[in-house]
Amino acid sequence: MPRNCNIAQTLADIAAETPEQTALISSHGSGCKQWKFKELAAATAGYSRTLRDKGVKPGDRVMLMVKPSMEFVCLTFALFRLGAVVILIDPGMGYKNLLKCVGSVRPLVFIGITRAHIFKKVFPAPFKTVKLNFSINPSFGFFGKHLQPTSGSAAEPCCRTSADDLAAIIFTTGSTGPPKGVQYTHGIFQAQLELIKNYYHIGPNDIDQPAFPLFALFSTALGACAVIPDMNPAQPARVDPARFIKTINAHQVTYSFGSPAIWNVVSRYCLEQNIKLPVKKILMAGAPVSGELIERVMKIMPAGGEIHTPYGATESLPIASMTGSEILADTWKKTQQGRGTCVGRPLPGIEIKIIRISDEPLSNWNNKLLCPDNKIGEIVVKGPVVTKAYDNNARENSLAKINYAKGFWHRVGDVGYFDNQGRLWFCGRRAHRVRTAHGTMFTICCEAVFNEHPAIYRSALVGVGNPGNELPVIIIEPYEKIRDKRRLLNELKKLGQENQLTRRINHFLIHPSFPVDIRHNAKIFREKLAIWAAEQLGEDK
Repeated sequence: MPRNCNIAQTLADIAAETPEQTALISSHGSGCKQWKFKELAAATAGYSRTLRDKGVKPGDRVMLMVKPSMEFVCLTFALFRLGAVVILIDPGMGYKNLLKCVGSVRPLVFIGITRAHIFKKVFPAPFKTVKLNFSINPSFGFFGKHLQPTSGSAAEPCCRTSADDLAAIIFTTGSTGPPKGVQYTHGIFQAQLELIKNYYHIGPNDIDQPAFPLFALFSTALGACAVIPDMNPAQPARVDPARFIKTINAHQVTYSFGSPAIWNVVSRYCLEQNIKLPVKKILMAGAPVSGELIERVMKIMPAGGEIHTPYGATESLPIASMTGSEILADTWKKTQQGRGTCVGRPLPGIEIKIIRISDEPLSNWNNKLLCPDNKIGEIVVKGPVVTKAYDNNARENSLAKINYAKGFWHRVGDVGYFDNQGRLWFCGRRAHRVRTAHGTMFTICCEAVFNEHPAIYRSALVGVGNPGNELPVIIIEPYEKIRDKRRLLNELKKLGQENQLTRRINHFLIHPSFPVDIRHNAKIFREKLAIWAAEQLGEDK
């Protein structure tokens, strides 16, 4: 009989091996709670039994809207145990997008905190498919049954699932269009765990402080202890650095995953306060990571510590990786010159290729699609961590998947190239490229030239007009309010003229605060900025 691929089995196995080891720590305000692996496994089994007894069945789609907590971790694993499909949506994406996402996945079960239930009552239409409601908080039945775990045994077998059985639907950030639900199977989760464990060497001796809630699940499944930070995960750029650092030091955290936006705030605070962190391994992802930020973060790490910048997307993560040391030693200077951001070599078992850029569906693979090395094209990938489909979205599936004899290639939606050393360079999103009368311009390459100005926090290249005849515009977000705007704009023009990539850019705008994604607060919503730029320039896009 094929082995049970249910991802929840990992927690039960770890609890059986190391029942007394601390698995989860939650520190909010002045309080601190800890749970051992045997306690997490028992609570998970208890939630699983309660949900099963209340009518939740294998294959049921369950909307889970619970804050990072013991309940979030245990309920997620409990639903996996049952063979139910967990639906996870970032609440910070805005209510319109959130409602569209809920409606698209048609949940049968809703589990949430009080605020989530109120939201559901205010906007009932997308939730019309829900038949069972559960509340994490006591609500006297007003928000459904108060969900509490009954006594359960972690030794009870999980629902038998295959590698291809659906485990979760996780939504993209929507940085280049409406958020899309990505189908995660139990096999995808298993492959991600193996890759993270073997490549980053994460295991039972580690203590993690994940700034993204989903990574607390990975830490627990790897046998590491997860520390839930005292922060709002929907606003990582607004993290309180003192609170974030307090839990790192209190629990001697050994590694942490977070967006560049978080580490930008934390590293500046540490340097100002002369604070060194015990974190030996930091993973930064979600947007390109600058060499300046890597250098700054390394100053607050212990000797021998390392930064990793894994590359991927919700549909395929991770697929390549790069160390901060290699970036500083070799690739950062090239990035500053407009070569793009080096994201490293493909990870074990992952195959990445570069094809000619196209905005149309590519139904079948053909080697004629391939680009030569050092030529910018569209990034495609295949491997065990690459998801097969978007949920209920045939159009996006046709745009993202290329069939071939042994499976499919996934179109990441990014553009880039391979260098002569087999390293992948990221040059921006395909949808963000600017097509002018003189050729195509790529965001990450052009923006790097202007990001070198000391007054510039970040910049964004956008196109105004029709593709093929777009006017290239650079929008900049300064570190602080600019007193002499004319002088700054003249300096930016001079920078642009000195680089062949940016010589034809003659329009510059200053924006007070870029719109960014809600998951990492680092991906720039260039579509919104393009509309704003058109309004500023009096152009009709």
